[in-house]
Amino acid sequence: MRALALIDGEHYAPVVADALKEVPHEVVGALLVGGTEKLKGEDEYGVDVAEGFDDALERFDPEVAVDLSDEPVLGPRERFRLASRFLARGVAYEGADFALQVPAYEEFDLPSLAVIGTGKRLGKTAVTGYVARLLSEDHDLVVVSMGRGGPAEPQVADVQPTVEDLLELSRSGAHAASDYLETAALSGVPTIGCRRCGGGLAGVPWTTNLSDGMQEALRRSPELVLFDGSGAAIPPVAARKRILVAGARQPTDLVVGYLNAYRILVSDLVILTMAEEGSHHRELAEAIREVKDIPVVSTVLRPRPVERIADKRVAFFTTADESASDLLGRHLRQEHGASDVTVSCNLSRRDELRADLERADAEIYLVEIKAAAIDVVCEAASENGRQVVFADNDVLPLEGQPDLDGAIRALAEAAREAPQAVGT
Repeated sequence: MRALALIDGEHYAPVVADALKEVPHEVVGALLVGGTEKLKGEDEYGVDVAEGFDDALERFDPEVAVDLSDEPVLGPRERFRLASRFLARGVAYEGADFALQVPAYEEFDLPSLAVIGTGKRLGKTAVTGYVARLLSEDHDLVVVSMGRGGPAEPQVADVQPTVEDLLELSRSGAHAASDYLETAALSGVPTIGCRRCGGGLAGVPWTTNLSDGMQEALRRSPELVLFDGSGAAIPPVAARKRILVAGARQPTDLVVGYLNAYRILVSDLVILTMAEEGSHHRELAEAIREVKDIPVVSTVLRPRPVERIADKRVAFFTTADESASDLLGRHLRQEHGASDVTVSCNLSRRDELRADLERADAEIYLVEIKAAAIDVVCEAASENGRQVVFADNDVLPLEGQPDLDGAIRALAEAAREAPQAVGT
């Protein structure tokens, strides 16, 4: 492979020149990444040395960057940031005891967007549903969803599944709260469900049947396809535009560090969720824009029952953090008219959830379509004669933030006008 050597001035030039001879690639050039202690001026390395990152890529057209640097010039934080830049430009990154491959994305001929995330339980699927509802107003849209609990063969939800439909699936042994079913039930947009297992540092799934789901989407010939990632795993498709979802309460060094910097670099819009008072969304937005000059919109998520709950006693079952329970209960009373609300944040913890159900004194079980929603909450409602109402999530930008709907629509138009998919 054509290799670009990353060298520093904390090593003597003759030492580096000899080390270059041991690199198991064709070293076509070098990039000095910092350090001055052992530079004497006019140092010779046996290869040309570029003046900067972009100059190195333009001059040498490398396939791999080989890191011969070390502390104190490149520590872990600096190395991950540099690796993210190389991977985003299609260049692999190797060191003495590690190798990072460029993620491979399958080409896709139709206009497409992807929603990806920096982790789990950040509201990424809620954002996907929001984007789907918004864009389906003007476009013939299909969603392709990739989840940990997806089906062994891609399944199409053409119509919005009901509580009874999901219970039937659950009783047959399927995961009836899979992301694709949530999206189909709440957005009304045809959704193709796929599965994945595992996820690499840069988001590559260990295995997925997304490729088969892509073929199903192609057969339908929609105007636009929306791909939904899974946790921090990125759909391995060359989507023309990407939206990154991060949590405003995630540590800054997590969101912009490691290979999340790569996720920022391959995205076109960042949506920060859970940006309530006390979050550090402003600091986080600034840090993201230091990685890439990209629109960042800070938002909050609020539950929206898909049916009327006014004047009813409601038990709300959610995967939200316990710290949000008072806020969510107050929102359901003030904005949706519930007479009384109890909130359980144990939807992903079955034992605690069952205990909450036993204590619930409610006429309506309001539930997010996640985790144990169907096999525990809906089953309990069926046994106890309670009404089940699904809870969607509205994505609400904070005051003074950029126009979220306008940004999403602009990305959709850019995806439609793009001549071909972008692989990295």
